[in-house]
Amino acid sequence: MSVTVGEIRDLLDRAYPPQLAEDWDRVGLICGDPAAPVDRVAVALDCTDAVAEAAIETGAQLLVVHHPLLLRGVSSVAADTPKGRILHRLIRAGVALFAAHTNADSARPGVNDALAELLGVRPGRPLAPTPDPGLDLWAVKVPAGDADAVAAALFDAGAGAIGDYDRCRFDTAGTGRFRPGPGARPHIGAAGVEEAVAETKLELVAPRPARARVLAALRAAHPYEEPAFDIIESAAPTVDPDRATGLGRIGELDRPMAFRDFVARVAERLPATEWGVRGAGDPDRRIRTVAVASGSGDSFLGAAAAAGVDAFVTSDLRHHPVDEALRAGGPCIVDTAHWASESPWCAAAAALIAERAGIAAEVLDIRTDPWTLAAGGRGRAPDGPAAGAGDGGPRR
Repeated sequence: MSVTVGEIRDLLDRAYPPQLAEDWDRVGLICGDPAAPVDRVAVALDCTDAVAEAAIETGAQLLVVHHPLLLRGVSSVAADTPKGRILHRLIRAGVALFAAHTNADSARPGVNDALAELLGVRPGRPLAPTPDPGLDLWAVKVPAGDADAVAAALFDAGAGAIGDYDRCRFDTAGTGRFRPGPGARPHIGAAGVEEAVAETKLELVAPRPARARVLAALRAAHPYEEPAFDIIESAAPTVDPDRATGLGRIGELDRPMAFRDFVARVAERLPATEWGVRGAGDPDRRIRTVAVASGSGDSFLGAAAAAGVDAFVTSDLRHHPVDEALRAGGPCIVDTAHWASESPWCAAAAALIAERAGIAAEVLDIRTDPWTLAAGGRGRAPDGPAAGAGDGGPRR
């Protein structure tokens, strides 16, 4: 069985909605033909030379990554530039490239849910909830025979989704009356003649940021040259905080434990890296509630403290923010390698593709953490690995 690149893109966009991405992010299809067939997908955190080569060797036609290859602007993708070399190699081999980044961080379930669950934390409310954009209620009058086609176009533009349901609409039958003017080119009737047409009023909701896209779809699909519609601004429905989208997660640990034991658990369950795992705080403090933020998370130190959690797990932490957070009476802090905190998502993304698209999807067994050496740490045993670290992942 094969599906197309475009169909996998749509599947991933539903799981990790692009509108959840941060403003600075660049997510979605980076290269590849949406019409190209796919029967095997490879998943990795980064698109390095080694990852691209491995995706080609496995026979994948699509490589799904977390970190966008073209996140920062470039003026050239020539084959003798680092990023251009990878893109040329993928395109020549017929491998499309797709990235789900901060949209996958905020989605439910997403990168942060995978991290929390791996550490034994029930993923609850976000540390930084997605701002509520509000909803538009659209009321569109359309000839009865065209209602399904117009509704389908609006659904494709992002309308009609309510919670876990999509393609939601309410139909009301009625009669539309109008008289075309001298310069009109009516779809039904003639200039100067009053018409009565059996019409359907479609009512459906759409996120306010999608308004321009929905309006363009409406005008393109509606048979009338002057479609009649209303847009009513309304508040978004109340969402269970534990199901709300946003960055980071807050939840209960499966069993309370001393901070020293929690740090050891993090080291045991995350893939091992030269960076290892560091803990800041009282080793004997009892840990019951935990916040996690996959990837670079020192901007969330204040949010974790405000949430009243006992421990905060994230990556790429700096000396001064951690020191200040501890002196302010905040939670204990666990610092992991960036790659390690986000890599659990790869298996979740591969499973989602395999289940929903019915094709092979595999995680590429390549560590893309850039750090290759560590020396001299007090917590390191003479033979190298961090003291107390388990075999939670491959060491390469």
